[in-house]
This record gives sequence, C-alpha cells and structure tokens, in this order.
Amino acid sequence: MAGMLLSEAEKTFILRGAESNFRVDGRKRLDYRPMELETDVVSHASGSARLRLANTDVLVGVKTEIDTPFPGRPNEGKLEFFVDCSANATPAFEGRGGEELGTEISNSLSRAYQSSYAFDLSTLCILPGQQCWKLYIDILILECGGNLFDAVSLAVKAALHNTRVPLVTAAAMDGAQVELHLSDDPFESKRLDVSGVPCLVTLCKIGDHCLVDPTAEEEVCSTASIVLAVSENAFITSVFKAGVGSFLPQTLHETFKEGQEIGIELNEALKAALEREEKEREDNEKSPAIQRYGFLK
Repeated sequence: MAGMLLSEAEKTFILRGAESNFRVDGRKRLDYRPMELETDVVSHASGSARLRLANTDVLVGVKTEIDTPFPGRPNEGKLEFFVDCSANATPAFEGRGGEELGTEISNSLSRAYQSSYAFDLSTLCILPGQQCWKLYIDILILECGGNLFDAVSLAVKAALHNTRVPLVTAAAMDGAQVELHLSDDPFESKRLDVSGVPCLVTLCKIGDHCLVDPTAEEEVCSTASIVLAVSENAFITSVFKAGVGSFLPQTLHETFKEGQEIGIELNEALKAALEREEKEREDNEKSPAIQRYGFLK
C-alpha cells in the first residue's frame, strides 16, 4: 500500500519468502487468511454485511429505490457502487488517496457485474421502460490491512444475499397511467439471486511468483497484480491489471488458471458461511446475541 515504508532488508525478506513459498505470516503463496462475516448489521438498510480479513475491515449497506430504466435497457434495473475509504483506516487514505482508490474499486465492481451472467438486472424491472429498482451499494472501508478488492467483493456479495426487495403491485388507472403499490409488510419481499455474482481474486506478483491475499507489506513489494472476477461456476466476468510491472505469457496463463480455481473455492466458502449463518439465526431467532461466522480457516 502506498504510504507504507519498508526497509530494503524487509523487502528482500518478503521477496525471498515468496520464492520459497513461505510467507512472513506462515502462509503459502495461495493461502488466504481467516475471515469473519456478519450480515444484517445495518438496521435501516435493505441488506448489509460486515467482513473482516485480518486487519482489513469492510462494511457494506444496500438500499433500494424506485427509478426509471435507462432508455437503452428498458427491461433492466440499476446498480450503483459507492466506496468511502475512511481516513482512519490508514494514513494513505488522507487527501485524495482514498478517493482515487475508492473510484478504482467501484469501477472494478461495475465491470465485474456488467455481464448478465454475473447479475440478472432484469429481475429488478417493475414496468418495462417505466419503473425499475435501483440498488445503491455503499461500501465503507473501516480498516485496511491489504487485499481490499477481494474483501470488498466478498462483503458486497454477502450484503446482496442479505438484501430484501419489497414486493410491488401495479394497478391500472385512467388513461395510460399505472399506480404502484409498495407492500408495507417486511415479510412480503423477494430475495436476490446471487448465484452468479463473482468474487474478485487478486494475484499479486512478487519476484517471479504470484500470491493471493497480500498483506499491506506484500503489496508494497509487488510490481504488478492481476484481479479476476470469478463466479462459482468458474466464469470470469472481468479482468484488469494494476501496477507497472509485466507478466510473461506462461506466467499469465498460470495466473489465470490459479485465480479461477481460487475464485471457485472463495465462492463456495462464502456460500457455505452464509447458509450456516442463516440456519443458526433461524435456530436462535429469540436470542439477542451477535455471532460472527468465520470461513477459510
């Protein structure tokens, strides 16, 4: 991460560790750190989630609003991502540093969700060409300990899984006008299908090797990164490169293959954690205790 200072000895130590497949915290190159997940944490949001990955802490809230479809996409709803990098998360976010990173993250999510294989926007349509649901996905970076793209994507998918969209009925009025009736019953709502929603997988190049889930110190030592958006059925919806370094063709091919396999594992682990959380919440509906659900341990 920009702003973090490492001595040459520390950089060499991290580089040699990557070459030996043994990182500073004891992980291998393709190992993630344990994560903790909690959903339904913001009472006034339609869906929410909080995910902690080591020292990286992300909070996501989803709000629903009725809007007008884009003229070129009359049968689709809308998604809008907004990322707020709190200046308290890291000194690097002070000034415009956080704003630039927030824009980069929101753009990467928009690209990942652009494919119809990732998220079917037609399910958000109320009246073709007239009314649709618009989802505002607000992301707050509370603390940064590296690997923001992956952590944010997992938290966003969990928040969308937790989202309830109110049921709307349309009643014909005089002329061509249609009146919408929004249900006041919170139980009369529909869930979003997030089965195709991808998770971002960052593969960080250090020396001649790539590793996943980089710490802030490892990000400083990286010359380039590849970020893949991978769904649970191994479909890659977007790819982008960060950093000034380059990849050899053979290295790039291996990186894609590794990222695809890791993406499948991430999606499966997140899905299992969400299912486990829902089951335990149903079993303990009357208990006020807050529980966090870990995965990838």
